Amino acid sequence: MDYWFSIPAVRGAIPVAGSTFVKGLMSTFNTASVFVGSNIFPEGKQLLPGPVTWIATRCPRKKAFLVTDQFAEQFAIKVEKSLQGAGFATQIWNRVLPEAPLENIKDLAEAMKGFEPDLIVPVGGGSVIDSAKAAWIFYERPDVKDLLMVTPFFPLALRKKAILAAVPTTAGTASETTSAAVVTDEKNHRKIPLMNPELTPDFALLNPEFTWSMPPHLTMGCGLDVLAHALDALFCAGTSDFSDAMGVKSLELVFKWLPRAFANGQDREARHRMLIASCLAGMAFSNSSTALTHSLGHALGAAFKLHHGVAVGLFVPYALQFYHPATDKISLAARVMDLGGSSKDECLIKVIGELRKFYQTLNAAWAIKDLGISRSDFEKNLDRIAKDAFEDPSGFFTPRPASQAELKKLLNYAYEGRDVDF
Repeated sequence: MDYWFSIPAVRGAIPVAGSTFVKGLMSTFNTASVFVGSNIFPEGKQLLPGPVTWIATRCPRKKAFLVTDQFAEQFAIKVEKSLQGAGFATQIWNRVLPEAPLENIKDLAEAMKGFEPDLIVPVGGGSVIDSAKAAWIFYERPDVKDLLMVTPFFPLALRKKAILAAVPTTAGTASETTSAAVVTDEKNHRKIPLMNPELTPDFALLNPEFTWSMPPHLTMGCGLDVLAHALDALFCAGTSDFSDAMGVKSLELVFKWLPRAFANGQDREARHRMLIASCLAGMAFSNSSTALTHSLGHALGAAFKLHHGVAVGLFVPYALQFYHPATDKISLAARVMDLGGSSKDECLIKVIGELRKFYQTLNAAWAIKDLGISRSDFEKNLDRIAKDAFEDPSGFFTPRPASQAELKKLLNYAYEGRDVDF
């Protein structure tokens, strides 16, 4: 099966586009307009105009199509009331499926075409927002027949029909501020990252109250996704001063507030801060990239149907150890974690030790075997997982290039929970 990232010219162009030389000639920092707070969807008259009022100025026809799933529909209804108060006609589509399968996205696109909105509002977790982004392409560009061949350099010319305002109900994927969407090719059992700057939402509307219902396991998984985003944004080859600043702040917030949100889902301050941490990490990696945490996590997650955050989060310590010979950024991570360290190697030891304690606090898996995956099932799928991880575009910006054989070895180390020594 061919995908956009299997095109040789694209595979070669992406790392070049993120190089220091090219960024020195011209670089951009692309993100959504962000509103955050518990009162961003007020009912009734307000002293000052809220975000929906500002959004309405961009929508002459005032037709809002809300995308959600059956669980998050309760939040979509609240958003719908706010939109209706601003004069929007609305429709809710609540049939999004987990992991954004392609056939489900096509059904969503057909529903969009039937309503003809000028505002698309996904309300939900990463799968909901990513599904809306992908369906948005079909809605705006009916001539695009193969979504999986849309490259980062393909001019989509979106926003001729609608703009996108994303409302997250989890603190993890940060799709509300990124130019990425991950969809699932179920026929080939692969997660496919789509990347295009035009996929960045116009508005991100962050209400921390929408995340209160996340159970501890989901809070943990989504929080580890934030951790992976922030660290990869710092370490990857596409990093910049802008992404570093946001990655550092996100890390500070994650280490302080994720254990509190995990221990008590009704901790208002922790939920608020984790939503901000997620948003910052999304801004960081969307403008720098992710790396091996996500290429390995996508491949393992697709093979064993794992939660995205759990899968990518598991690879954080192994990716950091693998990156170590090629980067000095581990000292920055150690400073953020207030660990100190007189040498690069000592910083790595301290960071990995602190991560181990952090994962224990969250009851998070440290090794693949801890996820209940048997050795025989793992080995049966190992070659395909390594191949998919090698081809995944998330790994194009790894600070230390990895061959397919090295990724296979890294997967074996991660299965057993061994420190990476190669």
